[in-house]
Parts: sequence; C-alpha cells; structure tokens
Amino acid sequence: MGRKKINQQKRHRPKLKIKKDDNVMVISGNDKGKTGRVLMVDYKTIRVLVEGVNIVSKHMKPNAENPDGGIVKKEATIDISNVMLIDPKSGEPTKVGRKIVDNKIVRYAKNSGEVID
Repeated sequence: MGRKKINQQKRHRPKLKIKKDDNVMVISGNDKGKTGRVLMVDYKTIRVLVEGVNIVSKHMKPNAENPDGGIVKKEATIDISNVMLIDPKSGEPTKVGRKIVDNKIVRYAKNSGEVID
C-alpha cells in the first residue's frame, strides 16, 4: 500500500469583477463615498489599491530614494468587497455582470447594461 497521491495542480487566478484602471467607489469603511482609479489588484489576498483612498503614514528610514527619511503618506490596499465599479453611463456605483458578445466574455454594468470591456 502506497501513500495517496496529493492533488498538486496549480491554483488558477480567481475571476474578479474589478480590474486595473477601473474607476471605483468605496462603499464601506473610513473612506466611504470616495472614488478613485484602481492602481493594482492583488489576486493572492483579493485586495485592491485605489488612488487617493486609505492613506496611511509609513515611517521610513533614510535610504537612497528618501535621504531624509521621516513619515511618508501613501495608499494602502483595501478589500475588494468594499469597492464597487462606477457605471460609465450614469456615474453611479453598479454591480458587474458577464455576458458573451461575439464569442468573447465581456463585463457589463447591471444598472445600465453598458459594456465595460
């Protein structure tokens, strides 16, 4: 009797409704109501970095980029469930759906039906 073979297949990237360069609105937390552009999507932790949202103070040691060091303000990631995509037609937050158009899967705004991709 040998050991049972463990399934060692690579995990696929989760299909998220929000991508880089999307315009989103924060729907919960300290920055509720703020809008911004998505700078980065972290697929491992399912978090996004939004421009101008969730500003934190980071204490930096002096280095080549910042010879003085000190306290630096920068954006931190927030959970993807706390943001909603902004509808390109109405400018309000909307849910995102997927549908097939010309044998391609595209995202669309559920409020207006506008295709996003």
